[in-house]
Amino acid sequence: MPLSMNRDVFITCAVTGSGGTQDRSPHVPRSPQQIADSAIEAARAGAAVVHCHVRDPETGVPSRRLDYYREVTERIRAADVDVVLNLTAGMGGDIVFGPGETPLPLNEAGTDMIGPAERVAHIRDCLPEICTLDCGTMNFAEADYVMTNTPGMLRAMGSMMTEMGVKPEIEAFDTGHLWFAKQLVEEGALASPALVQLCMGVPWGAPNDLNTFMAMVNNVPTDWAWSAFSLGRDQMPYVAAAVLAGGNVRVGLEDNLMLGRGQLATNAQLVERAVTIIESLGAKVIGPEAVREKLGLVKRDPA
Repeated sequence: MPLSMNRDVFITCAVTGSGGTQDRSPHVPRSPQQIADSAIEAARAGAAVVHCHVRDPETGVPSRRLDYYREVTERIRAADVDVVLNLTAGMGGDIVFGPGETPLPLNEAGTDMIGPAERVAHIRDCLPEICTLDCGTMNFAEADYVMTNTPGMLRAMGSMMTEMGVKPEIEAFDTGHLWFAKQLVEEGALASPALVQLCMGVPWGAPNDLNTFMAMVNNVPTDWAWSAFSLGRDQMPYVAAAVLAGGNVRVGLEDNLMLGRGQLATNAQLVERAVTIIESLGAKVIGPEAVREKLGLVKRDPA
């Protein structure tokens, strides 16, 4: 694929994530109200899409509680700023094996495995415009933790999302995930053209270098829309890299806590920095209505 810069760029803000970052920065939102407020501030700063997980309000640990998702959804939809809502469907696929020579029984404290229907129950209830589909199984940085998404699970979840009229955002952590995403489209579980998020530098997926990044870009079908992000101090360089390679961008506290050395960021500040980079490249930041038109999204209130 020849290099073709994107001139009309949308920004996704990943507001809080599911990592153990809640005690590393006071800006990481925990409660549904804090998550919604941070998403709304990001939208005011220029994010067209907000990607939301939920957390336990007291401890900050990741949660799957439907009422938390419902509250976040309702607060964002009631705001005086428009934004495309993207909810995670990545929770409920965690396996933590026992240590060393005794992988079984599983570590019950860390393992959280549920079926496809339960993994998308909050999607069916809240009906966001977009929800994520982690398109493969992967070893993460933790020694015995595996993010588990089998082909059968993905076919079921993708089909449910498509039936709901919610656009799946394919989370591709490695090239094989893109390969299987194309298979899901070919089988009809996902509609074409699809939407992809290229997830760079997440241990142990696609390594964080530009050669690997362009290999990922070159494996995205030309009629699909895509975004990309990287972690930590590489978050902003990948804003520029994604735009130059023809894509859209993602920033936010899910992936990076810092605005600069020793300076903790808010979501709005990260979005503002991304806007500056995009505009300095000569591109335009587009808003939520343009994103809906571009991606064929349907904005609905929950039933």
